[in-house]
Amino acid sequence: MITAKMEKAFNEQINKELYSAYLYLSMQAYFERLNLTGFVNWMSVQVQEENAHAMGMYNYVNERGGKVELLAIDKPQTDWESPLDVFRHVLEHEEYVTSRINALMDVADEEKDRAALSFLDWYLKEQVEEESNVGGVLAKLELIGDDKHALLLLDKDLATRTFVAPVIG
Repeated sequence: MITAKMEKAFNEQINKELYSAYLYLSMQAYFERLNLTGFVNWMSVQVQEENAHAMGMYNYVNERGGKVELLAIDKPQTDWESPLDVFRHVLEHEEYVTSRINALMDVADEEKDRAALSFLDWYLKEQVEEESNVGGVLAKLELIGDDKHALLLLDKDLATRTFVAPVIG
């Protein structure tokens, strides 16, 4: 059985994960306006990953006998100055999500909920991977600068990313 405090913390994190999907969907729409189909694909994969993360937590709360409470999702930003600006925002957001996973683990530690700590270990590892992945794209965008040809090459590269459903927990 999940404690009330743990249940509340998970419900808040489910909201953060769904907001992440919503934010990346907004970024996907931005790239669609720019006709950068590889960037569109990259964001589409992010949307799917964030939805999978939220559903992993949703299922976990239900499996532990808790009550999932879906909270209102904030409106995301819709415009950016450039692809570089978008990925700076993505890295900042992923670092925020990492801090939220750490806070959720703190609650699990306080509640002495070893099952939650074990479950959340996967999410923490996933965040390390997310930040590294985003950091790689960001570094390339910083190198590219204003070179439109290089941007199109990166766009072509990002088109190859595929979604692989995670095995959570």
